[in-house]
Amino acid sequence: MREPSIDDVLLTPWVTAALTEDLGRRGDVTSQATIPAEQTASLVIKARDAGVICGLDLARLSFALVDSTVEFTAHAYDGQQVTAGTVLATVSGNARHLLTAERTALNFMTHLSGIATETQQIVASVADYKAQITCTRKTIPGLRTLQKYAVRCGGGRNHRLGLDDAILIKDNHIAIAGDIATAVKQAQQFAGHLIPIEVEVDTLKQLEQALAAGAKLVLLDNMSPDTLREAVTMCAGKALTEASGGITPQSVIEVAKTGVDFIAMGYLTHSSTALDIGLDFTA
Repeated sequence: MREPSIDDVLLTPWVTAALTEDLGRRGDVTSQATIPAEQTASLVIKARDAGVICGLDLARLSFALVDSTVEFTAHAYDGQQVTAGTVLATVSGNARHLLTAERTALNFMTHLSGIATETQQIVASVADYKAQITCTRKTIPGLRTLQKYAVRCGGGRNHRLGLDDAILIKDNHIAIAGDIATAVKQAQQFAGHLIPIEVEVDTLKQLEQALAAGAKLVLLDNMSPDTLREAVTMCAGKALTEASGGITPQSVIEVAKTGVDFIAMGYLTHSSTALDIGLDFTA
């Protein structure tokens, strides 16, 4: 499998916005006050906990946009599993500029590496089952693409990136459309052959209606493991199944045991703990 990546042209606006927020109106007054203008330094970005790394290109751009002459040498890559103490990158150049970019670089890396690490652990926990772990749209506004990239770095899959790339008929769509059959029929007429259609159901009765309407992918929402097993049996040879609804690292194995094809977890992007990564001075 190819390593996931995002081009610099797409990453730059995020880094620019983050630096602008941090620099404010007067820039890094602490570094200006305490460090001579021409002072140089070399620092290392180091993992303080074991985990899966994500965000190295964002870190590189954080330094480059502050000072294009900073030398950034990566010693790891996104998606790599590392141990505590691993040196991830070395940065050298103007000391003021290195410290100005420090927090922006680390904020991206700690947050995204935390998501990648949590994803990898959950994926590993269900490796004995066919279920594939997917993320959801429960992301921090403005950071969705980066958070979903981190999920891929951890070995997970992306659900919809946004409202525009797939049709997911949820309970409110069904309620307003009138019923499941009507909603599915209208979606099929609208979608054409390139837009996938998924139908969310809460009960086995709704699932029966969705299958009768021709649904090929169903989201089984907030069902117990026993009900999920029944749903998987009903869908065999007819539709792919995806479980969702408050699934955590503690409950994911029981869900995977039911035989579902996918498990959607908002937890990955809204509750993963940041990975501890630091920038350390080297004499």
